[in-house]
Amino acid sequence: MTKRNTDFTLPMQSLDDLFSTQEQRDDEKLERVPNIPLSDLHPFKDHPFKVQNNEEMKRMIESIKKFGTIIPALARPLPAGGYELISGHRRLAACQVLGIETMPVIIREMSDDEAVIAMVDANLQRETILPSEKAFAYKMKLDAIKHQGVTSSQLGTKLLRSDEKVALDAGESRNQIQRYIRLTYLIPELLEMVDENKIAFNPAVEISYLEQEDQRVLLSAMEMNDCTPSHAQAIRLKKMS
Repeated sequence: MTKRNTDFTLPMQSLDDLFSTQEQRDDEKLERVPNIPLSDLHPFKDHPFKVQNNEEMKRMIESIKKFGTIIPALARPLPAGGYELISGHRRLAACQVLGIETMPVIIREMSDDEAVIAMVDANLQRETILPSEKAFAYKMKLDAIKHQGVTSSQLGTKLLRSDEKVALDAGESRNQIQRYIRLTYLIPELLEMVDENKIAFNPAVEISYLEQEDQRVLLSAMEMNDCTPSHAQAIRLKKMS
C-alpha cells in the first residue's frame, strides 16, 4: 500500500493573512494605555481612601520624580466627558505636586458596582490604611456585591454570602468585616479619634451601637474628663443604651 502524502503548503498570501489575523486578535487583547491630561481625571464618587502626606506618599513622589509613572491608573469614561478615576488617586496627587500634566491611564468600561469593587480592591493594597477607610470601603464593596447578586456565588460547592466574599478577598474573617462596617455608624468626631488611635478599635465598635445623640453626650464627657472608655465600659454603655 502506498502511503498517502498529507503534507501541504499554504500559499504565501494565505500565510500573510493568517499571521495578520492573529496579530489583530492579539492587539485586541491588549489594553491601550494612553497618557490622559490630569484635568480630565475626576475623583471617584464617595472615595473612602484619603491621600495622606505620609512617608508612603513621599516615597511615591520621589519615585515618580525619578522614573515617571510606571504603573498606569485605572479609570472609566464619564457620560459628560472626562474620566472617573478608580485607582491611582495618590499617583494623580503626586503628579500634581511635581507639575506633571499627564499620566498613563487604562480606560475601561465598568458598571457602578464593578467600579466600586475594583476601586476597593485596588486601594486595599496600600501599606497604611486607616480604620475609617477600611470601614467605608468594606461597606461600599458589600453593597456593590449585594447589588450584583453575588450571595449565590459558589466557591467549590459552598454558597458564599456577600460578607463572606468581602472577607475572602480581604483576608479577614466575616465577623471582622462586620465589625469594621460598624465604625461607619460613629459620628465623625469619634471616628476621627479611632483613626488617631485615641479610641481603641474594640470599644469603638461597641460605641457605634449608641444613638448619635448618645454618642455626642459621650464625646462631651470624654472631652471634659480627658479620657476614653475601656472595652468593658463601652459594653456597659451599649447595654444601658
